[in-house]
Amino acid sequence: MDELLRQATAVMKELGEKANLKAGDIVVVGCSTSEIIGSRIGTNSSPDVAGVVFSAIYEYANKMGWYLAFQCCEHLNRALVVEKDAVPYTEIVNVVPQPKAGGSMATQAYQHFENPVVVEEIKADAGIDIGFTLIGMHLKKVAVPVRLDNNKIGEATVLAARTRPKFIGGIRAAYNEEFL
Repeated sequence: MDELLRQATAVMKELGEKANLKAGDIVVVGCSTSEIIGSRIGTNSSPDVAGVVFSAIYEYANKMGWYLAFQCCEHLNRALVVEKDAVPYTEIVNVVPQPKAGGSMATQAYQHFENPVVVEEIKADAGIDIGFTLIGMHLKKVAVPVRLDNNKIGEATVLAARTRPKFIGGIRAAYNEEFL
């Protein structure tokens, strides 16, 4: 479990550096604890593993001032558990995730956030996908892959992305290099 804690912290640190995240940004997290322990996604949900990985992600994000949105599994249509302050004007849905209906990681988020709500969608600034959970639907329009050196948590592959504003205009249009 100590290795999972170390790996999850390393992923968050590297994501923050490479995605140039700032306080107030929203990071979506999709996580299959089944994949972390070497099983196929959706077959072996582990609240214990979720607790360890959640604590590392949550602690690091709080230190950096980021909001987190934890994606539920397909049984809850990939809804998200998020702090209400992160989405003050978004319509919430009436559901409480459970390990086998929402997923162990979303359950951890719901149990540990200060004021958790569940929403159907969000437009996050960046995200990590732990074990092929398909977070892309919750990122802003222009997602850019972030190649992580720390790309494993347990047995699960970790993919990451950041977003940037759309480029608008023709070939001669000026653009802001800050977002490249």
